[in-house]
Amino acid sequence: MEYFKAFITGGIICTIAQVLMDRTKLLPARIVVLYVVLGTLLTGLGLYQYVESFGGAGATVPIIGFGFALGEGVMKEVDKEGLIGAFTGGLKATSAGITAAILFGYLAAIIFDSKPKK
Repeated sequence: MEYFKAFITGGIICTIAQVLMDRTKLLPARIVVLYVVLGTLLTGLGLYQYVESFGGAGATVPIIGFGFALGEGVMKEVDKEGLIGAFTGGLKATSAGITAAILFGYLAAIIFDSKPKK
């Protein structure tokens, strides 16, 4: 049942993004930014925790989960360090993911021969 909940949660998140791309003039990059901001805002309001507890990886793996991780990190660091945690918490919480994205992007650029669009 846990896998089913994750599949449904992730599917709904991705379906909403696809509908936004198909029905509006929003570009994919703007939808990504919208999802990160939305994940952070919902975390700050205490609402995304319910989605995450229901959907598990289906809620944390999509890009909206990155916003969730940022918000969680900021809130924990603010409780621990004070105002400076608002600046350092998000980076501490997401540093492994950011590092992996940079590393694997670099490796993909080395391994594959990219060609410009015609």
